[in-house]
Amino acid sequence: MDVVLRHWSAFTDGMTTTLELTALSFAGALLIGIVVAAMRVSPVPVLRGVGTVYVESFQNTPLLVLLVLFVFGLPEVGVIFPLFTTAVIAIALYEAAYIAEAVRSGINTVPVGQAEAARAIGLGFGQSLRLVILPQALRAVVQPIGNILIALTMNTSLAAAVGVVDLTAAANRVNLLEAQPIPVFVGAGLGYMAVCALVGLLTNLIERKVAIVR
Repeated sequence: MDVVLRHWSAFTDGMTTTLELTALSFAGALLIGIVVAAMRVSPVPVLRGVGTVYVESFQNTPLLVLLVLFVFGLPEVGVIFPLFTTAVIAIALYEAAYIAEAVRSGINTVPVGQAEAARAIGLGFGQSLRLVILPQALRAVVQPIGNILIALTMNTSLAAAVGVVDLTAAANRVNLLEAQPIPVFVGAGLGYMAVCALVGLLTNLIERKVAIVR
């Protein structure tokens, strides 16, 4: 692993970019996913339809295809963002479809009586969802969302294909200089493994803390 130590700064810079890409993409995906999940359970047919089309479209499109379309396609129609920002947007939109389904499954676990009680005290659909249903639903799907975050972390490696210098891209550059793919990519793999293990640990801790006893 001497090659990793010799290029330690390149690996740490790549890891920093990967962590930033992961954190920002997940924040965006969580926000969008909750909105889409709300649309999926809305009493308004048009909103349900839009939510369904969103989920089906993004779940059935490879992330790499989305990254290529966003990075090279958006400038063609006059929409230009920095490369890193474009990658964040593409990954967030993609992962939001999976978070939406996880949140929708959590909503389905909330007893119907909760919604009926909310309506009985005069709360509308939006208020019931925001104040009563979603808080319980999110507590019920901590583990699934944690699993999606782990998948998102690994999926960020695809950003290297469109020019983002993350951990994968940094490892590839080092390998081009050193021609030692095994130690270089084992080192990068251990980096991803460490991040995913930490996410799993935090997810388990949060799940135990907020678990709903029924």
